[in-house]
Amino acid sequence: MTNDLNHPLPEEQPKKRRQTKPEPVEPAKDNGDKQKRWVRLRLLPIWLRIIIVSVLFLAVAIIGVIFGYSVIGEGSAGDALKWETWQHILDIKNGKE
Repeated sequence: MTNDLNHPLPEEQPKKRRQTKPEPVEPAKDNGDKQKRWVRLRLLPIWLRIIIVSVLFLAVAIIGVIFGYSVIGEGSAGDALKWETWQHILDIKNGKE
């Protein structure tokens, strides 16, 4: 047999409710009380952030190509960025060679 009768029944938990929006704060009166307001200052505008991320992505991609071609592929690092190398890779991919 179990001892279910010896344990009291759990009490019902009250249902959780969504929090309501906080009440708007009334503006400070002219009696010398001034509220401190936080002003968010962006050091870099969004368009500049997009340009920086794009440049960093391009730089990392170039470094990755050079690393992969010269270290893993045992080729010359300077040849990794030549058009003839990429044309040869595309020809192999397309089955021309």
